[in-house]
Amino acid sequence: MTKQHSHSTSPFEPKSFPITILCDHLTSPANIGALFRIADAFGVSSIILTTSDINFTSNRLLLTARGTLSKVNYKLTDDLLAEIRLLKQREYLILALEISNDSIPLHSLSIQGCKRIALLIGNERHGISDTALELADQIIHIPMYGQNSSMNVIQATGIALYSLTNDLN
Repeated sequence: MTKQHSHSTSPFEPKSFPITILCDHLTSPANIGALFRIADAFGVSSIILTTSDINFTSNRLLLTARGTLSKVNYKLTDDLLAEIRLLKQREYLILALEISNDSIPLHSLSIQGCKRIALLIGNERHGISDTALELADQIIHIPMYGQNSSMNVIQATGIALYSLTNDLN
């Protein structure tokens, strides 16, 4: 009989990747909690959140995060554009996850030789601001085949992280 693994019996080797997630005013406690959980699952180095009204004691956030708030480095900032500029100076490749006229499919992205990545994700309703998009080195999107033109920001982040960590591995 097949037995499900627990956290302590997982067969996966812990790894860390040089990926920072930049959040352009993510607000939902469930999404923020899920972001920490998915960032931990993919060995993300850090998260930068650009809103100051996050309630880190929210039951919804804590239940969704499942203990990962203490496992992933994060910081809060009031100036997303300054953070992007700083990461660019530190030679991060800034990838914006957004569907736009200039975006390319995620599977077409080449990150060979890239040492550090910052994945920029947007607000649940408004996506990534135009000013932040203009600072991105590349805008990427996930091809979708249904009639809807968007998906949940954390689901999209998970798909992008799966692709990026496989390419960096």
